[in-house]
Amino acid sequence: MTPYSIPEKISAEERERLILEHLPQVRLIARRIHERVPGNVTLDDLISAGVVGLISAIDHFDPKHNVKLKTYAEYKIRGAILDSLRGLDWAPRQKRRMARQVESAILAASQRLHRDPTEEEIAGELELDLEEYHQWLADLQGLGMGTLECSAEEGRDLLAYTPDDEEKLPLRLLERSELEKLLAEAIEQMPSMDRTVISLYYLEELTLREISEVVHLHQSRISQLKSQAILRLRAYMAKRWPMERGI
Repeated sequence: MTPYSIPEKISAEERERLILEHLPQVRLIARRIHERVPGNVTLDDLISAGVVGLISAIDHFDPKHNVKLKTYAEYKIRGAILDSLRGLDWAPRQKRRMARQVESAILAASQRLHRDPTEEEIAGELELDLEEYHQWLADLQGLGMGTLECSAEEGRDLLAYTPDDEEKLPLRLLERSELEKLLAEAIEQMPSMDRTVISLYYLEELTLREISEVVHLHQSRISQLKSQAILRLRAYMAKRWPMERGI
């Protein structure tokens, strides 16, 4: 196997120039993530973490891999910000427990019904009325962090599962291909509105406010649907992406 080349060192002046040039990219990514997390997380903290990711991208970037620095930096910036959020453990344990309960309810209902359950059926599985279930979903806003994590404890980031260049080995590429197929299957089986919200949120990267304008629903309702869609995905992946395989 041909080893990957070692990136050539750049001058301190060029390094500083690249950092300054890509700072707007850090701010943009940090702002998008900041919109999706609880208010106690400051934008400045996310930007600081993003700058660390940017510097790592610049220091390890190798143009011989035919990847643009901006593209490579985006993954590093986003990864550094999400790592910082995991380190903060910003989601209270009670919310994590609620999320696991909803996931278990979705999984149990889907196994019994042999299809994706409706909101009413999920609420019934939890022994909640629909209004109480909607309040649970509202309380869980922000748990997605712009990514899909199979569980808070494992910290396995599935929607952002994009390996660095040095990790693009055949096994990794095969796993990623299989994972993308499973995610596509999970989204395809969702109720229409859940599918629309999750696609606009993750694929089109629209904010909740922008999605509410597109589908003509209140922003709070979009937040509930987004939380529910994430938990549907997590429940689906828990059945088909065994923990032992890892990422």
